[in-house]
Amino acid sequence: MDLPRTPSFRLDGRRALVTGAGRGIGLAAASALADQGAHVTLLARSAHEIEAAAAAIRATGGAAEALALDVADLAATEAAILAAAPFDILVNNAGTNRPKPFTDVTLDDFDAVMGLNLRAAFFLAQHVAKRLLAAKRPGSIINVSSQMGHVGAPNRTIYCASKWAIEGLTKAMAVELAPHGIRVNTLCPTFIETPLTKPFLAAPGFRAQVEAKIKLGRVGQVEDLMGAILLLASDAGALMTGSALLVDGGWTAD
Repeated sequence: MDLPRTPSFRLDGRRALVTGAGRGIGLAAASALADQGAHVTLLARSAHEIEAAAAAIRATGGAAEALALDVADLAATEAAILAAAPFDILVNNAGTNRPKPFTDVTLDDFDAVMGLNLRAAFFLAQHVAKRLLAAKRPGSIINVSSQMGHVGAPNRTIYCASKWAIEGLTKAMAVELAPHGIRVNTLCPTFIETPLTKPFLAAPGFRAQVEAKIKLGRVGQVEDLMGAILLLASDAGALMTGSALLVDGGWTAD
């Protein structure tokens, strides 16, 4: 009997670009991809962080380099993507949040969150996709969304708006790019303990409120996302496109 063979999670020979890669989810994504054989470019504004992270990956036998860049600078980002060889994998992770009551949100708050979470993510994905199309290569684009792209929450109107937009963008990209073998999906975490979320989780009572909503009863760690990232990036997820992969501990189950 010929048994089915499990598709490989290996990424040997593939080039990956991870934004917001100096810490948190981005650093975990870069580490996971490099561990499976991808050559990873870590992109962030903080040169010292991504250079240290790339050096740590190389020290474990992986292939990694740092690219210090602000993805909100659209011209500089386009130039960097055009100057590089095509990336087979994009983890579109750079993002921010400014939690406030809806009636207190300022124009600056709106522009900061939407500018990074949606505008910068949109055009970075566009540049990566154009390079793949020109090279006639397949690829995987992973837009890092959130459980907040599927539900609402107090004090998160801009953030929810940006992530619901990313969900719609991803589905439309998936439809357009599927004929070219380019898959596009979202990764949708619950609250993950990172440098971005630690101040919020430290607020009195907030962590308990979050853990009460997460059915598994705990805040996520970046390691909880690494397997999901590999699934979306590799041949193991070859039939996945236009999908939202929720890693939310059951938050959205009810």
